[in-house]
Amino acid sequence: MPELERGERLQIMLNADELAAVEDFRFQRRMPSRASAVRELLRRGLAAEGFLEATVGTKSQDYGVLDPEGRGDPESA
Repeated sequence: MPELERGERLQIMLNADELAAVEDFRFQRRMPSRASAVRELLRRGLAAEGFLEATVGTKSQDYGVLDPEGRGDPESA
């Protein structure tokens, strides 16, 4: 897999309930990091608005917001 560049940082503040919801989403799907969970939630939100389609991946680097091709689908490896 090519090296993934993420040159921009997006910092957000969450209250305890919001963080718990992200963590629950992450752990129920066995995702590797909070960042991957947030990227997947962004991906799904954009998909709901018709921008792209969400799929499941396994590594943090495979969770991109706008790159549906680079999802690291275990069945395509």
